[in-house]
Amino acid sequence: MKRFLTYAGISILIVFVIYIAFIYFVTFSEGYRAGELIKISKRGVLFKTWEGRLSQGVSEEQQFNFSVQKSDKEVLEKLKEFQGKRVKVTYIERFGTFFWLGDTKYYVKEVEMLKSDKDVLNE
Repeated sequence: MKRFLTYAGISILIVFVIYIAFIYFVTFSEGYRAGELIKISKRGVLFKTWEGRLSQGVSEEQQFNFSVQKSDKEVLEKLKEFQGKRVKVTYIERFGTFFWLGDTKYYVKEVEMLKSDKDVLNE
């Protein structure tokens, strides 16, 4: 019986580690979104995560909520600088998330500022 419990415990641990590795390393999709960066904030009680919002239209339904990992310092600095401007973000979508990484399944990996319509007309 002791051997069975040991094997069962090890099996459960292995499945748990595989699940965590799958959620963290395997991406479900990747893509691009463009819009006005309306929010980037650090939030949370115990685990502080960076969360942002991109407005892609007038209504609340046309907003893209995303997270940024703390290790992506360059992306965080650009997002802080581009607040209120039109941007294009490159993101990955994971199958799930962990509370210490962010609130959403979407993680921004790159960001670039887009020219506004006024800038394009002036050229």
